Amino acid sequence: MEFLRPASLTEALEAKAAHPDATPIAGGTDLMVELNFDKRRPSALLDLTGVAELAEWDTDGGSGGDPGGDPGGDTVRLGACVPYSRIIGELGGRLPGLAMAARTVGSPQIRNRGTVGGNLGSASPAGDAHPPLLAAGAAVEAASTRGSRRIPAAEFFHGPKRSALAADELVVAVHLPVATGPQQFSKVGTRNAMVIAVCSFSLALHPETGAVGTGIGSAGPTPLRAEDAQLFAAAELEGRWEAPGPLPDSVLRRFGELVAAAAKPIDDVRGTAEYRRHALAVLARRTLTWAWDDYRTGSWSRCA
Repeated sequence: MEFLRPASLTEALEAKAAHPDATPIAGGTDLMVELNFDKRRPSALLDLTGVAELAEWDTDGGSGGDPGGDPGGDTVRLGACVPYSRIIGELGGRLPGLAMAARTVGSPQIRNRGTVGGNLGSASPAGDAHPPLLAAGAAVEAASTRGSRRIPAAEFFHGPKRSALAADELVVAVHLPVATGPQQFSKVGTRNAMVIAVCSFSLALHPETGAVGTGIGSAGPTPLRAEDAQLFAAAELEGRWEAPGPLPDSVLRRFGELVAAAAKPIDDVRGTAEYRRHALAVLARRTLTWAWDDYRTGSWSRCA
């Protein structure tokens, strides 16, 4: 097995172009498990830990990734190799949904190594970072020696562990709008972290547009959005933003039903399709309740 260790993003892209079969490795929290159990044997590894450009985040307001700086800017550009622990510590106020999901990833050691870029690279339907990206309307920045492009998160996943990346491309960053309303994430598993989700759900409220974003994980061949549920919730919240009161139980239940209907689960060792649909309906009701309560009480900015 060949081992490639570029020192810059330019070198990394050149190495990927020269070795399109090379498997990128950053935290190694997924790949090393497969290597250790001899489930995968790539021809080459492309070590990205020495590429400083991938371990930075910034906003279009120019805060420079300083967690104590001004949170100006409407979009966060999150480098592919920024670990989950930094997302929790530095971006909880700007990206609360992603920070909540990051808290459920593995152990502290895994959160210190694992990255959103790695989650996207593996393109697993169960990736914890994926539902918040869908709910927030994120875009994935892919780059090669030919140039760079942004792929909407909703178009990035093509199937189980298959993505829109070309053979010579690397995920270099994710672009996420800074939250303008409450966001939530919840998942079902045998314990809160260090477990692959049986199913997961993320919700983002966008008061400035009246929109509602959703993301479903581990309940289909790819991460999914519940588009009918989004439209239903947006219609029900229209006229409530200015004078928000508690949501009727009928609205919450219908929202949960529509989220469950959007899922495409299967039976496997972690749970049945029927259970996943039931659990998603419950998660949808709860997260909408929590997010709306955060909005109407004015506490959403502190939810992360």
